[in-house]
Amino acid sequence: MPIAIVFLIGGLLLLLWSSDRFVDGSSRTAKYFGMPPLLIGMIIIGFGTSAPEMVVSTFAALQGNPGIALGNAYGSNIANIALILGITAMIGPIRVHSAILRKELPILTFVTGISILLLMDLYLSFWNALYLLVLFAFLMTWSIIQGIKKNPDTLAIQVEKSLVSDFSLKKSLWMLVSGLAVLIVSSRLLVYGAVEIARYFEVSDSIIGLTVVAVGTSLPELAASIIAAKKGEPDIAIGNVIGSNLFNTLGVVGIAGMIHPFAVESTIVYRDMTLMALLTVSLFVIGYGFRGRKGRINRFEGTFLVFIYLIYTSYLIKTIVTL
Repeated sequence: MPIAIVFLIGGLLLLLWSSDRFVDGSSRTAKYFGMPPLLIGMIIIGFGTSAPEMVVSTFAALQGNPGIALGNAYGSNIANIALILGITAMIGPIRVHSAILRKELPILTFVTGISILLLMDLYLSFWNALYLLVLFAFLMTWSIIQGIKKNPDTLAIQVEKSLVSDFSLKKSLWMLVSGLAVLIVSSRLLVYGAVEIARYFEVSDSIIGLTVVAVGTSLPELAASIIAAKKGEPDIAIGNVIGSNLFNTLGVVGIAGMIHPFAVESTIVYRDMTLMALLTVSLFVIGYGFRGRKGRINRFEGTFLVFIYLIYTSYLIKTIVTL
């Protein structure tokens, strides 16, 4: 047990360091090769912050721990909206200026609904997973088309501003490669520690995936969103969350299901995915903006989101304690 805890904590710390390094190196390398700022924001920053979820869930699926793979993906989605956006909005209200992000909000809501329908039979089959990956391929194609357009967007402006530095191409590549290498190692440590702890407490590995692992893999989004908000770059902050949730729902779950189709616990669908859907719809309503009102998440709404997350997490922890 002590070794498992060391592996878990060590894996989380290395995961936070390596994922930030990987995304930063990827973004700056892409800029050196002439990738448009909007495309960097949508693909590399938006989807790249989910690299920890992807690697962790892939290893979990390969090792026959589907509960961690699924719990990690959906638990991260819940944490991204309720915890990360909540804390960020408590620091300062988040205003959604980007037209691209306003287009992605209904897409995220649609994708979330589709994912629930696919798992209503409590089984993630090969064909379900393939369908999710096909949707992800369409999303990537759409993102690339939007990213290379010349239309001005506040997200592109904020990304361009955030990437101003004197980093050389060599240093950017080194950050990318070293970040990816440590990310892989730290993910293995994290999965091992999480599995051993689940076995020790004799609880479902999905509970560990929904709590410790999900929060751990969401730390890069938390750090990036808080920094972006403090710099006056709210579109990057919310773009991190939208992009990450899209990637988790389609890419992460799709890859895990392709590796190892598996039965899904009913509680994941009826408890966790239902909460994820409600949070996604609420994000769409308050973030999109209707009747000429700009989308924004104020401090009151942020506090309420964090409160919801604390209640949810407390319930999961109580489940572990009472077993």
